Amino acid sequence: MAIKGRTGVVLAGGTGAVALLVTGCSIGGEGRLASGGSDTAVTITPANGTAQVKPDGTIEVKSSGGKLQNVTVRGGGAAVTGKFGKGRKTWRSTRTLTPGTSYTVTAQARDGGKTRTVTSSFTTLKPAQTLSIVDVTPNVEGEKVGVGMPIFVRFDRPVTDKAAVERTLRVTPDKPVEGAWRWLAPDQVVYRTKTYWQPHQTVRFHAALAGVNAGGGVYGAKDAQATMAIGAEQITTGNIAGHQMTVTRDGKKLRTIPFSAGNGQSREFTTTSGVHLLMEKGNPVTMTSPGRQEGDPGYYKTVVNYAVRFSSSGEYVHSAPWSVGSQGSANVSHGCLNVSPSNAKWYYDIAQRGDIIKLTGSDREVEWDNGWSFWQLPFDEWRQGSALR
Repeated sequence: MAIKGRTGVVLAGGTGAVALLVTGCSIGGEGRLASGGSDTAVTITPANGTAQVKPDGTIEVKSSGGKLQNVTVRGGGAAVTGKFGKGRKTWRSTRTLTPGTSYTVTAQARDGGKTRTVTSSFTTLKPAQTLSIVDVTPNVEGEKVGVGMPIFVRFDRPVTDKAAVERTLRVTPDKPVEGAWRWLAPDQVVYRTKTYWQPHQTVRFHAALAGVNAGGGVYGAKDAQATMAIGAEQITTGNIAGHQMTVTRDGKKLRTIPFSAGNGQSREFTTTSGVHLLMEKGNPVTMTSPGRQEGDPGYYKTVVNYAVRFSSSGEYVHSAPWSVGSQGSANVSHGCLNVSPSNAKWYYDIAQRGDIIKLTGSDREVEWDNGWSFWQLPFDEWRQGSALR
């Protein structure tokens, strides 16, 4: 998973102050900018030569008389943004700084028809511990995902100040829809929308993590970004008791497929009802009985083709030539949806991660945290897992 930071020119900066009075073209020293007999003092914070500036500090530029024309900040790491105050007498950075980085702030002020330039260079603190994003899913080049696809973000260490970190996370779809983050673990947060993504669009993720105080002396190491492509709206609906499922794409019926579901002899062998997401696919996949060793009652080990997974408890749609006679009329599987080899290949070929599969007709409801079955939670309940609720 490629996770990209950003480097280059930044707008903004730090802490600790020095007043620079500019005369002529003096840079980094003191001087005056004459205007009607008064002096314009330009102050940049942090002061020139300051070290160990906290990454979550603020760069501030003030002009006592003339207007600030331009402020730039150059340095490695994430681009730093900033805003001018009323009357352009002040400028403040609007985001955090990259740890362990050298910055140079350049400010231009104009008074009485004269423009002078002032600079200040400083370095930020290099903390003993930093926080980085090590995985964003989905983020595979060329992959199109389904309209139910969540965004998974994993960090390289547990996050202490989840609210501070969550504030840095932005999801920007081409076609806006409400969504929320939920923390599944101290090092993992997941984004889900209130309604399905609209199909055929691009969704962008950005984390302005660099310099954020994540708690316990840990600062964000760098920004991260990822892009995912939403494909067609592919929804499968099936009735376990009725032994068939219908596949639609963008509202148009593609195919009705007979299947044989779990035999229901135990909870383990009962196919779950509810809203599932297609998680992954493999060809072939080896199926084994959970919690059993060879020789135990109920043990099995079977290699299947064209397997599309829709839960963490081992449920797949897969090829089952041995049960074709029962497909469409009886449930004889260990919990998977058995389909014919030709239907299995067809389904496998069109399946996208994040496609919806809605099943009814069994007395076993899929748990919201079984695989990617997050749509089992009402949205209001889902967003209770946000640190910003």
